[in-house]
Amino acid sequence: MSTSNIRKSVRESYLTTTQTFSRLLRSKEISSSRWERALFYLSIALMLAITLIPFYIMVKTSITPDANIYSQTPELIPSETTLEHYRVLFAPETFPFITYFVNSLIVSVVTAGLSVIVATFGGYSFARLKYRGQGVISRFVLVVYMFSGILLVVPLFQVMTWIGLVDTLPSLLITYLVQTLPLSLYMLGNYFRSVPEEIEEAALMDGYSRVEVIYRITIPLSAPAIVAVFIYAFMISWNEYLFASVLLSSQSLFTLPIGLEALNQAFENVWGQLMAASVLTSIPVIVLFLYLEKYLVEGLTFGAVEG
Repeated sequence: MSTSNIRKSVRESYLTTTQTFSRLLRSKEISSSRWERALFYLSIALMLAITLIPFYIMVKTSITPDANIYSQTPELIPSETTLEHYRVLFAPETFPFITYFVNSLIVSVVTAGLSVIVATFGGYSFARLKYRGQGVISRFVLVVYMFSGILLVVPLFQVMTWIGLVDTLPSLLITYLVQTLPLSLYMLGNYFRSVPEEIEEAALMDGYSRVEVIYRITIPLSAPAIVAVFIYAFMISWNEYLFASVLLSSQSLFTLPIGLEALNQAFENVWGQLMAASVLTSIPVIVLFLYLEKYLVEGLTFGAVEG
């Protein structure tokens, strides 16, 4: 079975699965009672309210003048709006928000990228290669994930001190990689096991090396898991506070969680600025998910093959 036939089979399976879902989605028949539908829509509305109301309050507070924020009669819809809180954030002499944002972005993107690269090869070795101690190593990786972060603060701080990386961004990269790798390896290893071995064996028989099989066959078929791992590692790195507060002391290296805490400690009654910074902090995660969500949906059917 040649590689062209493999790709043709995958493409036909993808089209077949997509057409099946399209027919199901166009179906007008709903096999459920009126009460079941009402309960379903009520659950959706409740979930949306719990999720969106805090975000709405955050956005509303960020554009409300200080006098109205601390008013004894709170307003659901602000009668006055202002962008003063955002202007203060982008004034370097007041709060170096851009510096904190760039630091967080660098650390999060690099950590997520390294986590995906290492977890791809490590998870593939767990799923496909046979070597001494494979089972013990794969189980030990999952056991490491069970340790709470607070237990690793002192050992990791001692290691970073020993290698001279305290108060540097590389110390966060190493720390976050240690945090995200166990689950990333577990997720990708399990997903690689779901990819039919026959496809890879056919490619090997056609003369491809093991590395070429990973890049040309396994990674494209595992797109949803790889994207999920990237988003997971990015969010962990973007929102992490504990290790950053321990390893960093220079203000020019602060990430956003540490920077927001510094803003809260330096000034009193700055909820407008804090909410404005929180809104801006949440935007990259929202944009990342909205942009990669289409790849997640496409990947759900891209990995299908005909029996």
